[in-house]
Amino acid sequence: MTPAADPTPVPESTAATAPAPARPPLLSRALLLRLVSVVAVTVSFFLLLSAVPTHAGRGAAALATSALMLSTVLGELAGPRILGRYGHRGPLAAGLFLLGAPALALPLDDGAAWTASMCLVRGLGFGLTMVAGGALTAALIPAERRGEGLALVGVVGGVPSLVTLPLGVWMSEHLGYAPLTTTAGLAALVAIPTVAALREVQPPSTSQTRAVSAQTRALGMVAVVRVVGLRRPTAVFFATALAAGILVTFLPLAVPRASAGIATAALLVQSTASTAARCAAGRYGDRRGATRLITPGLLASVAGLSMLAATASPVAVLTGTAVFGTGFGVVQNATLTLMYSRVSPPSYGTVSALWNLAYDGGMGIGAAGFGLLTAHTGYAWGFALTALLMTTALGPALRDRRSAE
Repeated sequence: MTPAADPTPVPESTAATAPAPARPPLLSRALLLRLVSVVAVTVSFFLLLSAVPTHAGRGAAALATSALMLSTVLGELAGPRILGRYGHRGPLAAGLFLLGAPALALPLDDGAAWTASMCLVRGLGFGLTMVAGGALTAALIPAERRGEGLALVGVVGGVPSLVTLPLGVWMSEHLGYAPLTTTAGLAALVAIPTVAALREVQPPSTSQTRAVSAQTRALGMVAVVRVVGLRRPTAVFFATALAAGILVTFLPLAVPRASAGIATAALLVQSTASTAARCAAGRYGDRRGATRLITPGLLASVAGLSMLAATASPVAVLTGTAVFGTGFGVVQNATLTLMYSRVSPPSYGTVSALWNLAYDGGMGIGAAGFGLLTAHTGYAWGFALTALLMTTALGPALRDRRSAE
């Protein structure tokens, strides 16, 4: 005998109505403390980046900048080994000290040798803060929200750089060199106590973590380059960083003098679009996966740089920088998020060093190579040929996506 039907409405399937798992909070006390040192490093570094060469004069300007960038790369190369021995907090605090203390000493002597030596020490400190700070930041962000968290940190560090770079030159001219260097030095030094208050935490594992994440020991620089899952995103990011170095260095020279205001506006458009794209890519990547963003970001970067070949057209220049900035911001966030997800926490420092080396090396090589290229081709063909060269990074991008699916 069939039982009578129950008049009570039957609820829908529990699986169909169950709410999505709660996402962990992003802004912890530890991350907020870390953001203090992010701002401190940005302010201290960018206040003096253009002001010191300007004060040093034409003869010593190149020496000061070269010493700063060379030692930055050396600090990034040595960073993973230092982190492996001393952890994250000690090297970060040491980097802040090496960045801040020499700034206080800069006004003691205006000689080229003294200025270069102080820049050399500051570069080592900056390199250490990049590697140690990047590794510590990744450990403080929940893995499920890593893309969004890295985008937030990028904004917190990026906005002050836009302000302090021109502000440093203005302060040197209107307030004096000593007040400027004192401000830059203290900006880094006062953040040191916040580092001591941080605790190094392990991020929770997620389904995005691949087999390479099973490693429990820190990878060295040589070993990390041999990992295909890290080498491919690095190659793509290097290609876009190369183009970024070209854009920020040569765009003001490439546009006609009558359109100088267009070049300034275009650089602002590029940085704004890049910042906005990093934020959007972080949120999307956390939900859908960062791997699928890399190829579109690279293609957008290529398209934007191609548009800059029409340097005489203000519309093309502004549109090109907006498209390039969007692609560059996407690739920035997606590659770094992806690389962190493919290693275990002990290797965060090495990944941070590798990514920053791709950034600094790409921008430097791009600017130097483009200068040699355009001596023979001119700016329009130089932008077009560089865009064509960037398409070689499509191979690693597509292979990485296929292997991840």
